[in-house]
Amino acid sequence: MNRPHVTLKLATSLDGRIATASGESRWITAEPARAEVQKMRAVHDAVMVGIGTARTDDPELLARTEPPPAKHPVRVILDTEYSLQSGGRLFASLDRAEIIVIGAHDADAKRRAVLESAGARTLGVGRGPAGIDVEAALTAMAGAGIARVFAEGGGQVAASLIGAGVVDRLEWFRAPIILGSEGRPAVAALALARLAEAPTWKRVALRELGPDLWESYERA
Repeated sequence: MNRPHVTLKLATSLDGRIATASGESRWITAEPARAEVQKMRAVHDAVMVGIGTARTDDPELLARTEPPPAKHPVRVILDTEYSLQSGGRLFASLDRAEIIVIGAHDADAKRRAVLESAGARTLGVGRGPAGIDVEAALTAMAGAGIARVFAEGGGQVAASLIGAGVVDRLEWFRAPIILGSEGRPAVAALALARLAEAPTWKRVALRELGPDLWESYERA
């Protein structure tokens, strides 16, 4: 397998929403669930999000554990057009963890150069149906020495990874709230025509974590 092991984390309402229609998402799950997520970050080589999450949440993507990890995971941003702004919390913490921005190899070279001059590392891959080719992105990460990836969002990244069949483990935290169909889905469109085409999973653990449920799945 010429790609990293991929764990996809979802933190949702009971009806599978990650935010309200307006984008409010902090905090859907309670502190015990968020603490477990930090522990998971700490044992992976990289934490990965899409440009939408990076732009909306302005996250640090560090592993906030006590004590802190000896080495924070690399922060990987999937950003087809290299549109990430070279400011915010990601770049303010460059002294603690590397940033890798993966975009399309034919995207604007000037924008790519701006990110590199700000201290990020960039990798160029081919385009896929909904942005970059995620399988090529994972291969590029393997070439950069990344063996374990913790994917955290958002819905399009989740859909791309699931659709490509590259999610090895799914960690799903469900909060006891319902946001309705206008809320933002955890997984974007998969374009499935039949139930037989749906990816299948085997649940390997189910736990109560404070007010939330924590489910772990592996590919069936």
